Amino acid sequence: MNAVAIFDIGKTNKKAFLFNESYQIVWENSVNLEETVDEDGFPCEDIVALKDWFLSCWEQMKSQTQFNLKAVNFSTYGASFVYIDEEGNPLTPLYNYLRPYPEKLKNKFYTKYQGEEVFAVKTASPVLGSLNSGMQIYRLKKENPEVFDKVKYCLHLPQYMSFLLTKEGFTDITSIGCHTNLWNFNKMKYHKWIRKQNITEKLAPIHSSEDAVIIENDIAVGIGLHDSSSALIPYIINFEDPFVLLSTGTWVITMNPFNDKKLNFEELQNDCLCFLHYKGKPVKASRLFAGNEHEIQSLKLAKHFDVAVDSYKHVLYDKDIINELRAKFEQYTIGDSKILKDCPFNKRDLSNFENYDVAYHQLMLDLIAQQIVSTNLVIHNSPVKKVFVDGGFSKNSIYMNLLAEAFPTMEVYAASMAQASSLGAALAIHKNWNTKPIQNDLIDLKFYKH
Repeated sequence: MNAVAIFDIGKTNKKAFLFNESYQIVWENSVNLEETVDEDGFPCEDIVALKDWFLSCWEQMKSQTQFNLKAVNFSTYGASFVYIDEEGNPLTPLYNYLRPYPEKLKNKFYTKYQGEEVFAVKTASPVLGSLNSGMQIYRLKKENPEVFDKVKYCLHLPQYMSFLLTKEGFTDITSIGCHTNLWNFNKMKYHKWIRKQNITEKLAPIHSSEDAVIIENDIAVGIGLHDSSSALIPYIINFEDPFVLLSTGTWVITMNPFNDKKLNFEELQNDCLCFLHYKGKPVKASRLFAGNEHEIQSLKLAKHFDVAVDSYKHVLYDKDIINELRAKFEQYTIGDSKILKDCPFNKRDLSNFENYDVAYHQLMLDLIAQQIVSTNLVIHNSPVKKVFVDGGFSKNSIYMNLLAEAFPTMEVYAASMAQASSLGAALAIHKNWNTKPIQNDLIDLKFYKH
């Protein structure tokens, strides 16, 4: 059967899949790779181990005689550059986007280019240090000019993975359009600082996310996508009515492809940004570190009540508990953006709760209070009628019921599909390998009444 190979590279899990023409997973492989450290001793991806795993997995896929391997594409975490020389070898470690950014260098940059506020609005990029991947290039140029001079191309990680097979360097719009400080959203082209710093020629040519490069055995190779943009693709293809997608994991990212209002500085300070989807159209998005918060607080709850760490998986939504909590404890007013900075649950005294289930319901009330503020930032002034939730929280009945109650004029759905970002990467290059039309039942929906 015809198949497409997809490599989905997260910071923790590296996964490889084969999808058939009906977009069912017919083969898979996954691995967790040990991190290494950069020259400052800061943890980072081991680019050699990643390359070795990828190439051996690729050989394994090609040797599966029951599949006719037609194409391959990549979906990886963003904000990470591989700097390659003329021979295609990496010149530096794959720096971690959490690596602390030198304050002095950051101030120098923003002072030179009209200050944080003006610059952030133009590039739709909150000021995030190393998470603005363009700032990583600037840092390399200023701190290691001799290494920078040897750079042939600065490739975002998805494009480096593609380069390993095609030996061609490309730039993809979903990677440069996501809080990188590289793209001017007013002019829809690179910001002029790149030209002034002589970086332009080190950025590979921009290539369409839907077009592939043909290698030996007529295999079509996609140029790769930023994973959160990739996860949006199945929804854009399947639904015409305006919607927002809450993609939930460590971060909850609310994405609205139907809001083209320009960002203002206040929105940027509240962790809003714009990114470009695979057809180059802006998507307004807001981020909340809610999955991370849920992990921290559920550990605290498990310890306090002396129960298993994953006990929350067995707590079902109980309307009576919610009503009691609302009557008994202060709840946070919806619309106050100050609550985005710190989850209200941090200030709760756990001894006030009679048992684990009650305390957990309060945690979810507090997370949803933050979520409403975050999501409203991108729903505001747009024609959205549906809310889709995918990822971890879509399976949490308390989260889903409270969300449906919070948005009574919307239809709220838990959406599930196998591996959204991998599926998106396969769909992006559909025309290069798949002879069948795209079916419209790729996503399972569960409706939540308010």
